[in-house]
Amino acid sequence: MTRRLLVTVLAALALMPALVLAHHSAVMFDEAKAVTVTGVVKEFQFTNPHSWLLVDVTENGKVTTWGFEAEGPTTLMRNKVRPGDLKPGTRLTITGHPMKDGRPAALWMKAVREDGVEFFPSGRGPQPN
Repeated sequence: MTRRLLVTVLAALALMPALVLAHHSAVMFDEAKAVTVTGVVKEFQFTNPHSWLLVDVTENGKVTTWGFEAEGPTTLMRNKVRPGDLKPGTRLTITGHPMKDGRPAALWMKAVREDGVEFFPSGRGPQPN
């Protein structure tokens, strides 16, 4: 391997962690705050690279759809979060780190179905059976 190629490869490898962290940045969410809402699942977008749980929240007769971002399907399945567990119409209370700009969206931390079953998409916390 030539010196130039070796330097290029080493530089690329050195930059990889920064690129990975930049892609998975949660900078748009305020991790110092938490928001909890109660509503009904509208849709569970169980997709790569990130999944979204859309929840219709009714306050004062007005419905607002909140979006809760989570990891992709592989990570969710590993943490016992499956699309069939959160079907449209499922009532739940969900907590997340809210968007810094005030939009109705958050980084999903914990969801509790009406029957008491808890879901932790990042694997932090008790897992449902």
